[in-house]
Amino acid sequence: MYSCTTPFGSLDLERYPPTRNPTLLPIDAADLYLLQSFADSAPEESERVLVVNDQFGALACALALGGREVISWGDSWLAARALHLNAERNGLAQRQIHFINSQELPAGPIDRVLLRVPKSLALLEDQLSRLRPLLGPQASVVAGAMIKHLPPSAGDLLARYVGPYQASLGWKKARLLAARFDAGLQPAEPRLATRYSLAETGIELCNLPGVFSRERLDIGTRAMLPCLPQGQGTRRIVDLGCGNGALGIAAAALNPEAQLTFVDESWAAVASARANFAAAFPGREAGFSVGDGLLDAPPASADLVLCNPPFHQQQVIGDEIAMRLFEQSRRALVPGGELWVVGNRHLGYHVKLRRFFSAVEQVGGSSKFVVLRAVV
Repeated sequence: MYSCTTPFGSLDLERYPPTRNPTLLPIDAADLYLLQSFADSAPEESERVLVVNDQFGALACALALGGREVISWGDSWLAARALHLNAERNGLAQRQIHFINSQELPAGPIDRVLLRVPKSLALLEDQLSRLRPLLGPQASVVAGAMIKHLPPSAGDLLARYVGPYQASLGWKKARLLAARFDAGLQPAEPRLATRYSLAETGIELCNLPGVFSRERLDIGTRAMLPCLPQGQGTRRIVDLGCGNGALGIAAAALNPEAQLTFVDESWAAVASARANFAAAFPGREAGFSVGDGLLDAPPASADLVLCNPPFHQQQVIGDEIAMRLFEQSRRALVPGGELWVVGNRHLGYHVKLRRFFSAVEQVGGSSKFVVLRAVV
């Protein structure tokens, strides 16, 4: 639990998923800078406020603590879960905060936008282009980030889709970009979805903005594809952390009777995987789930799990997410079930997997990557 003071009062916040690293906090200077800028602007009570890409709910919770009704819009299920838990932790009424996932749109008009600049510029452009028609005539958009994570072209995108912007002075290594709505702008609708072929299958993959490895097939996935098992019959196969669905779709092509499920914490990723599977296998059914990996999967609900685990959450790099997925897979697999994992050799997954699985062996790889098979 981390107690912090905001311009609207004190909050008790936690990251989600929980972390063992005490230096990782659920709020940072960019959040506080955004909140202070909002408080200093003396907004009218009637103004409709939208928060975008709230990492752990700090922005929405602080505004709700100040009596505002807030709409929160984002692509991360984990961030949405953090928002819900932190709102509950601080006794905030659920009716004050309305979360909308990235594949839907909030209702307009919107007067104020507080936006955390995402890691993906394509996602930022997608969000700004979709927001523009929803902005009121006097709307303002204030985007914030830690300076080391703020792309130089973020301001250009604000100017293109919202209006003229000003960059703030740095404050505790954070910076804001504040733009005013310009009704005279007529930006062209961007074409941000990308396409490429899934190696040696003839299947084309489409990727929505913000999806992992949207420009080209990830090299870890490429290393794993030749190792995928065949002859699985009607076994239940899960593509865990599916992204655009590359591993699960390749496995489905090799195992035409298998039952596929695609899981990711990103709504855009699952939407991409759903569209790609439907295009590759018209009429074939599969399951699609947005959530915290296999946390809520019933025991013995999977026979085979395929995973190219992420090694970052937002800007933080580490193996906590991977370890969480390994443990979830162990609980969801049947006795004798298998988890197939690809990872950089230096990560030492072969050692870490032995904490949860009875046997671990290498089944393939490259000079940089190793593909491992772990058996329950």
